Amino acid sequence: MLKKFTSLFPLWAVLLSAVAYLYPEYFAPHNNLIVPFLSLIMLGMGVTLSVDSFLEVLKRPHVVLLGTLMQYTLMPLAAWAVSIALNLPADLMAGVILLGCCPGGTASNVICYLAKGDVALSIVLTSVSTMIAFLATPFLTWLFIGQTVEVDVTGMLVSVINIVVVPVALGLAINYFFESRIKAVRDVFPAISAAAIVIITNSENLEQSGPLVLLAVILHNSLGLAGGYGAAKALKFSEKEARTIAIEVGMQNSGLSVALAIKHFTAAAALPGAIFSIWHNLSGAFLAGHWSKETEFDRDKHEIS
Repeated sequence: MLKKFTSLFPLWAVLLSAVAYLYPEYFAPHNNLIVPFLSLIMLGMGVTLSVDSFLEVLKRPHVVLLGTLMQYTLMPLAAWAVSIALNLPADLMAGVILLGCCPGGTASNVICYLAKGDVALSIVLTSVSTMIAFLATPFLTWLFIGQTVEVDVTGMLVSVINIVVVPVALGLAINYFFESRIKAVRDVFPAISAAAIVIITNSENLEQSGPLVLLAVILHNSLGLAGGYGAAKALKFSEKEARTIAIEVGMQNSGLSVALAIKHFTAAAALPGAIFSIWHNLSGAFLAGHWSKETEFDRDKHEIS
């Protein structure tokens, strides 16, 4: 039951997004819960991980290296290029670039499963990009927009540690020391994470978002998905690995982007992350539907090629 709920996460996100658009007053009061909910998501992610998950990195370091490298090069560069091309105002540009400098999102693990990707690899990639986010996100944000908008690098670093690193480490410790006791209820954590993500993604009033922000988000997400898949295939990675890298690179931790934007920039800077959180689930669900419909023959052919 819980696995079914989690697997339908994109559907819940879309349905509640529609409700949030029509009745924003029901979601506005949850704005102050964004940080606690995001910490809960990160804790849930940590609880579902094990030391063995991280040891997976040693088995395929080249795949993990590519996925992580593209996460923190392609996505910030794409965000900067899209912002310049669309001539976005400073606040929105800050929001788009901050989004591009964030790690992969936990929703990518669900989408990867639905797309017949490598779920274990997806979890490892999300984990690695998340654990180095406390350095990468503040530094890259400053690097790309430090000349345009004042960036509190130290404050952002502390925020990422508190919101991401500490809860993930705590969850990992809980799973390590109490694995046998929590084994029966482990499936509840992805479901909690899915519910919390849906609430976060709809905590901003979608009516405030203009077509320019939506266009920026679509372009940014599309560049990430296409670039991740294209680079993996160019390097002769398997179809499963290419799908996984595409999803990991293209789907950002938009909840973290919203939380950091509200805390360190402006409400307007949080809009790209709020819109992205909905859009990347739509595009991810579309890709998952397309890939999951491929015949066994097609998948075998991809693996051989």
